[in-house]
Amino acid sequence: MARSKHIDTQPKFLPVDLARQLLPGTFEHAVHHLLEEAIDLSAFDARFKNDATGAPAYPPALLLKVVLAAYAHGVVSSRGIERLCREHVTFIALCGDQPPHVTTLAEFVSTSGDAIARVFAAVVAICDRQGLIGREMFAIDGVKLPSNASKRRSGTRAEFERQAAKLGAAAHTILERHRAADGLPAEPPLAEKDRRRVARLTKDAAELRAWRRRQPADRRGPKGTVRQSHRTDNESAKMATGTGVMQGDTGAAAVDARHQIIVEAQAYGTGSEQEILLPVVDGMREQELLTEQSVVTADAGDHSEAHLTALAERQVAAVIADHQMRQRDERFATQERNRTKPDPLPGTQPHQA
Repeated sequence: MARSKHIDTQPKFLPVDLARQLLPGTFEHAVHHLLEEAIDLSAFDARFKNDATGAPAYPPALLLKVVLAAYAHGVVSSRGIERLCREHVTFIALCGDQPPHVTTLAEFVSTSGDAIARVFAAVVAICDRQGLIGREMFAIDGVKLPSNASKRRSGTRAEFERQAAKLGAAAHTILERHRAADGLPAEPPLAEKDRRRVARLTKDAAELRAWRRRQPADRRGPKGTVRQSHRTDNESAKMATGTGVMQGDTGAAAVDARHQIIVEAQAYGTGSEQEILLPVVDGMREQELLTEQSVVTADAGDHSEAHLTALAERQVAAVIADHQMRQRDERFATQERNRTKPDPLPGTQPHQA
């Protein structure tokens, strides 16, 4: 019987040259080189005030490297990134065996939005210098992203005022019931759950009124209509999806056709793609990516007379599908066969044709 060497995968103490773990040609090697050598990160220095006193801070380049590399591997939580920096040799090399704490990563990501956006612009500029951006065609599309915010806390200012009044009235009713019970010969104690409910209702009502003081006006949509606000994440919005209504944002990206480089990406607090096309186009114009020969493409969700007019005024050539395109295109003649059929019987699951 053939014999094979025993492969031992148990932990070992091994001498490791961390610099050699970042292999040329890999994403991690490119990120390490760009953030250490090519991209100006001085904008992050304003975050720190430890020139004379205080502990040394993690270099912004280190934090950016581990965050971007983790995103490339599908890890999008601070706890997951911290674990990679302690256990995965590539991430140990990226952070120089100085793993940042989960709170450091979370605070960096949540408070560095503008500075990180400038890093993104610098990466696009480097891709352009390397000839990776063709400027011939840009495709724009959006996707709905859930946010960590409760739908229950969405509404207009008038709705929040009615909620506050309702909560105040409920708390008052419970207190009146308590006072009435105190007047009875055999005084029953107020239940603990009633005391907690009064405290909760009073606190919620106070938070609603405090929010209204901080937000003196309703949010407005592009047509001037009142848009629902959110008390904890006012940049997000309610949006309809195939599985119901969620609280979140619409993520939009523009991709160059030559090498599929993402040249513009933002998240917008709206459930309508109608509101993201022009901001994305304007973002590309600010980066001087659009030329007279450039063509922008988008799907039917971005089609409107207002958009066509605005693009013509900006002298941007665009190809945008209209809402009747599939009815005219013979390639979609058989699309009905792939639609979900209605339930044949109540309580059964839908099936595909």
